[in-house]
Amino acid sequence: MVTLALVLACKINTDVIQPVAIELRLPDSGRVELTDTFRPTARAFNGIGDSVQATFVWASLDTAILAVLDSTTGVSISKTLGTARLQARTGNLISNPQSVTVLPYLDSIRVSGPTRDTVFVTPAADSLSDSLVVQVYGSGGAIPANRRVIFIPNTFPASAPAATLFPGDTVFTNPSTGVAVVQVRLRSGPVPDSVVVTAIMLHLDSTAVSGSPLTFVVEFRP
Repeated sequence: MVTLALVLACKINTDVIQPVAIELRLPDSGRVELTDTFRPTARAFNGIGDSVQATFVWASLDTAILAVLDSTTGVSISKTLGTARLQARTGNLISNPQSVTVLPYLDSIRVSGPTRDTVFVTPAADSLSDSLVVQVYGSGGAIPANRRVIFIPNTFPASAPAATLFPGDTVFTNPSTGVAVVQVRLRSGPVPDSVVVTAIMLHLDSTAVSGSPLTFVVEFRP
């Protein structure tokens, strides 16, 4: 995912062919994990809204948090947690600073609690499984708050009605604990033998977090 920022020059250029605006594109909604590199992109537009050729010079206004390694490409490295401002320039045209948030590096994801559960399905019983819990750890003991964990249920046999997950297939880690929790809920119809739930977590660069994927098994008995 990218964020876009269209920045107009403070001084109006009467030559409509010359750049008058800069569009910044920040990967992953302007987020980067600690110690990872980060590469933004930019485009220049002229007075009639057409994209024009331009060479950019990049700079960080908060070098203690985000340092620009290559001013010509904008490749930067995150140095500490926090929010840094990144800026691009072409000629005398300078963009407004755009925020880059440095998040804790995701060190690992682990199961917290049992990996198996048995649900006895009767008319009077709730078909909701016990909690399936994963714990996410950040580097240096940091708590990874509001980070996405994807849970994928697979019902066996496949002919049985597919189970659903509560509260949903995608859960964000608790801001205080770094925990993500789901439960399996049966749909009406024949009772399946089991539901296998796979928990997947990725870094912002789409590589797997250490320990991912994790597997839970929920068995159903009449």
